[in-house]
Amino acid sequence: MKKKSQPRKPNKIQALKVNQWLKGWDSVQWSNNEHRREPQNHFYVFSLSARQLQVLSGVYRRSLASRTGLQRAHEPSRSEKIAKYIKYGYPWSDLTDSQRKEKRFDDLQKPGWLPTAIVVNILAAKDTRDGERVDPNDLVTVRDLAGNIAEVQLPASFNNSNTWQAKQRLPIEIIDGQHRLLAFEDKSIAEDYELPVVAFYGLDISWQAYLFWTINIKPKRINPSLAFDLYPLLRTEDWLERFEGHKVYRETRAQELVEILWSEKDSAWYDRINMLGESGGPSVTQAAWVRALLKTYVKSFEGRGISIGGLFGAPVGQDKIAIPWNKSQQAALLIYLWNELRDAVRKSKAKWALELRDAKKQEYKKAVSGDPAFVGPYTMLNNDQGISVVLNVTNDLLFINREKLRLQEWNPNAESSSASELKDLKKKKILADFVFKLAKELSKFDWRSSAAKGLSEDDLVLKLSYRGGSGYKQFRRQLLKHLFISKDFGSLARETYKILGFAKEDAKNAR
Repeated sequence: MKKKSQPRKPNKIQALKVNQWLKGWDSVQWSNNEHRREPQNHFYVFSLSARQLQVLSGVYRRSLASRTGLQRAHEPSRSEKIAKYIKYGYPWSDLTDSQRKEKRFDDLQKPGWLPTAIVVNILAAKDTRDGERVDPNDLVTVRDLAGNIAEVQLPASFNNSNTWQAKQRLPIEIIDGQHRLLAFEDKSIAEDYELPVVAFYGLDISWQAYLFWTINIKPKRINPSLAFDLYPLLRTEDWLERFEGHKVYRETRAQELVEILWSEKDSAWYDRINMLGESGGPSVTQAAWVRALLKTYVKSFEGRGISIGGLFGAPVGQDKIAIPWNKSQQAALLIYLWNELRDAVRKSKAKWALELRDAKKQEYKKAVSGDPAFVGPYTMLNNDQGISVVLNVTNDLLFINREKLRLQEWNPNAESSSASELKDLKKKKILADFVFKLAKELSKFDWRSSAAKGLSEDDLVLKLSYRGGSGYKQFRRQLLKHLFISKDFGSLARETYKILGFAKEDAKNAR
């Protein structure tokens, strides 16, 4: 018997116009430059077959090449699970293949409904993504009719979902629902199965990131490195200007600093931070860096439980005004600090550094590009704990000594890029010399991890004490104690040790 051909889907679809706007939102600060121009006061609700939506939509993932994408990496197993649910419902979809073959489970089959809407953005003619626009013949347009009814017009050329292809950019962007949409590999099911769609029109990319955040990240946890990577798209100037205000400011600034450390070619961390938290990438993730900065340089300068504040919010002078450094200056200091530490370690002939350079002794599983004492698998300078403690101790010493270092006298230059500010910082002799000497002293510390070969029993016990939640505190104590014997930093390290309460704890434990 000849199979009947599927009826052609209409190119015009009725939609419900949903007006969702409060008068108070009129005072929101819009910005074309920040990719958050004023949106329409409404969105649309309609349905499309899963196949139509698949063909018309682009799922743009967050990657190092394209930072305008929003979606996390696709998990095929997740889409496969959804596909089974669609066909068989729950709990039959969770049965094993052998269980499904048994007749006694047939009564467990149920409808696989997906009533939750796929959230999308329909690109307007003027919208540009990664240098591309939707071809005029491929645009999806929306026409408001009487009342709250609207009409969605699919591309005129869209007459067969199996053969249609966009000339340039696809006309619809998926904001939320990629795993549900990609579950429809069976085209025959995809043609018949309609999905509810919530569609925004001409929505700027920053607002899409905002929606993705509120739907996926705020109520539930996902890969934190992807979450932090989205912060620049969520940025608004009022968050950035109020350092002691909303937590989002500090998280945003921390993420931006990490991005510069990773992307600046003159940085010791250039291309060495796992920005998206992907397996097999660099050992230190963006999320680890952000957390470390939030606890150090970018933390509040005062408050409950804070004995030493964050340098980038530190008040100076009689007026107690925060150090007036911009993002580029802050990044320049971090780059300079880590570059000096890298160079000092590279020149080090200390036993710990020589041990880590012995590839045979350390049994490297793969070649190390760079100094193994700084970038290898057995140095704590290349793991979460190491960067956290370096940032902790250097922030402590700089914060306490901030007025003597005359940090408020370093003003941003006209260009104010991290590269230009780095050049200026090197000319600030008091600050530059302080960081240079501090990096040299830090390089003398034994940075081997507990997994390194050749550790004495005492060394191994000490390294193991750095593990766990309390390990960071112990690590910080030991690094400060290491500086006690330094001619340049001994006095400052002891003062820091006392302010943090470590001396008091030592005296109590000695009783």
